[in-house]
Amino acid sequence: MATRPRFEPSPCSNSSEIPALASHWLPLISAPADFPAEIFETAVSQLIHHPEYNSTLILRADILADTTSDFPTSIPTFEGAVPLHNVQRRLLPRRPGRDAPLEQHCTLYGSDATADTLVLTPVIAPGGSLPYYHPAVAHLAFRHISASPPIIRIEVVPLSSEDPIDLGSRLYRTSLSLLDALHRYGWGALTNYKKRVHHDCVVPREPYQDLYLIMRERFKGLVDTWVESTDPLKHVFEDIGIATFLILLWKDTYPPPPASDVPPDEPWRAWGRPAGGFLDFGCGNGLLTHILLSCGYPGVGVDLRARTSWGTYSPHTQAHLRVDAFDPHVLATGAEPTLYTAPGQFVIANHADELTPWAPLLATRAPASGFLSIPCCAWAFDARFERGKTVAVEGGEKVGGDELAALVESLNLGADAAAAASGYSQYRIWLAQLHRHCGWEIECEVLRIPSTRNWALVGRRRMGDEEEAQAHVDAILQSVWDRGIFKTRTPEGKTGNH
Repeated sequence: MATRPRFEPSPCSNSSEIPALASHWLPLISAPADFPAEIFETAVSQLIHHPEYNSTLILRADILADTTSDFPTSIPTFEGAVPLHNVQRRLLPRRPGRDAPLEQHCTLYGSDATADTLVLTPVIAPGGSLPYYHPAVAHLAFRHISASPPIIRIEVVPLSSEDPIDLGSRLYRTSLSLLDALHRYGWGALTNYKKRVHHDCVVPREPYQDLYLIMRERFKGLVDTWVESTDPLKHVFEDIGIATFLILLWKDTYPPPPASDVPPDEPWRAWGRPAGGFLDFGCGNGLLTHILLSCGYPGVGVDLRARTSWGTYSPHTQAHLRVDAFDPHVLATGAEPTLYTAPGQFVIANHADELTPWAPLLATRAPASGFLSIPCCAWAFDARFERGKTVAVEGGEKVGGDELAALVESLNLGADAAAAASGYSQYRIWLAQLHRHCGWEIECEVLRIPSTRNWALVGRRRMGDEEEAQAHVDAILQSVWDRGIFKTRTPEGKTGNH
């Protein structure tokens, strides 16, 4: 793939030979344009629809209106350029308790049917002010100028003539970042860049973000009571994000509980949920279990040893945390039911390490109503996972070459055939194959959590012949027992309720 040309910006001078959009507009910064005007609109569409890519203070943009006629009167007019397309959006802040939302017009202009200018116009109420995340301007324009050579440029109309615009000013630094983004998007459009990673494939972005803000406010206090040696900022907000994802996944998958009075600040109590509750398989610090239980979802968390944090949770949570060591013999045909094989429960394997490959077998044998697996350390059934040129599960066919590339593409596994050579990428592929081998239809999602191990494999529907899937589980179990390597560990603490 061709390498993007170096971004080489320079501040605009008052003696620029290329005039501004109008006399009161101020050219601020420009750079060589490494893409033609014909794809300008494609490039700036990313800026319009995803402002959060360029500001950590913005959550997202909600589109309020989209028109190619009857343009709003508040947008500017220019000699020799006509409006072609207007998108009215609402910018939503990531911290709504600190920053206010803001409506904004995004208007594309051109001298003919080809757009070469995008103007952002904030809608400011009389006596109102702009939130911190928006630069102090009445208008900001991105331009593609057909000079020799062509350039891209940012021009502004400052709110006040007293606002600084020097190279160290916030306005200049913001404009520099935005122009760099336009350069990236333009080059990506020119080279037909295709993202390998696609977010929000299973749970839509907007409801996730809206619910996450509520959940974050409800549970952020856990940071202050954290007693583990690990980083509370990472672990607390990561598990809040996973709980948010699960709640919305369950809402879209399962029927709601019988009608009852629902607190207005807890709408999820009327949403769908797995009839058999959940099993947090290898729950570790128990935080995810605690959050789900606190939101009214029944379930249990089980781990090899109790953690210090377990004693800080509510009595209700503590009653649903169990110390136990997983023994694969509980999955044998005809074995007595255990907490691992409760029918209809939803299995969660969140960074479960050695337990990760056992989750699909457990989910199939129970049978479970579904599962979520977020793999971290790469483990097979009784040893570390070893990557190779092909991917195969025990008893399954090996997959490589074009077939492997097609599998990766179809499952949104986030790797091409070359990238699949990396250990973590190949482990995800192996796990997806394993789940399919056990009769599960797989959906993949890149979770919006603060972790580099944020790939999730979701199973909600069975596929293929059920007897064949159960036979595959038996064959894998027998293979593990024949090797004799797997050793059930001894629970570190009192078995059962801790």
